[in-house]
Amino acid sequence: MRKIIECVPNFSEGRDTSKIERITAEVEKVPGVKLLDVASDAHHNRTVLTFVGGPESIKKASYNAIARAAEIIDMARHQGQHPRLGACDVCPFVPIQNVTVADCVAVANELAREVGEKLRIPVFLYEEAARFPERRDLASIRAGQYEGLEAKLKDSRWKPDYGPATFNRKSGATVIGAREFLIAYNVYLSTTHKETGHMIARIIRESGCMATADDGRRIRIPGIFKSVKAVGITPGEPGVAEVSVNLTNYRVAPMHFVFEKIKQLGQLGGASVLYSEIIGLVPKEAILKAGRFYRPRARSDKRLIEAAVRNLGLDSPQGFNPMAKIIEYLIGAP
Repeated sequence: MRKIIECVPNFSEGRDTSKIERITAEVEKVPGVKLLDVASDAHHNRTVLTFVGGPESIKKASYNAIARAAEIIDMARHQGQHPRLGACDVCPFVPIQNVTVADCVAVANELAREVGEKLRIPVFLYEEAARFPERRDLASIRAGQYEGLEAKLKDSRWKPDYGPATFNRKSGATVIGAREFLIAYNVYLSTTHKETGHMIARIIRESGCMATADDGRRIRIPGIFKSVKAVGITPGEPGVAEVSVNLTNYRVAPMHFVFEKIKQLGQLGGASVLYSEIIGLVPKEAILKAGRFYRPRARSDKRLIEAAVRNLGLDSPQGFNPMAKIIEYLIGAP
């Protein structure tokens, strides 16, 4: 069986279709690589690509896309709701078939070296590729975002793993790494309270939130779910709040458990769920688990997927096409 690695780079451009097409073209022209999904969000001003291939071809396609993004995206002019650090904000590699996380770490290091040396972009390694414990977490590396990057690079503790420790005004910095499958999942709520999404995110995410103890000390209160990262975002649409969630291990924190908790917390604050959406792709197992939760007597994959889509609110407004969103169907895996 062939080796398959998935790459899911996030680019800081979600509005200019011509620029997005130029970046995706760099992926599509590499032999042995299959582009599976392109998800753009104008409000976030961000595009997430999903493509698969063997170790060498996936590295080449990733480098080409990052190089094109560095050429056409000017971070000094970038504005968007989603946290970001550079033109190619983050580029993770995920083992899919006949490869290990260690194989993905090797590809991440090779790509990071090329990006740092050839494009002169500071690169930080994260998750399984991280060389320092404080750099495993993407949020830690991204703290301060692009606007705080110049000052961050002057701190010796934040010397890049590859590339120059100098501020690249046009391209910012890039975070490259290896990880298990991540589900990017957004839940939208109907509410006029702007803080609703932020409040729910603080409660559900593993990192929780900071609070002041009785003696005046600042302490961290952990959140409900392990392997969950979340932020509250205020979309441009009036009366809507968004909880943007990353499920870093859907077996530890199943999507349906997180959704039900968000719905419950929203109801406590007078908010109702409008719909949810998956950004990029999702493993079939995650959808089937949700289907079994909502319809335990269903036996066929078709019925389980229908139950998951209906109860998670994935059928509105943009819909959910299993053949286009479930990764096993796209790569022909059982």
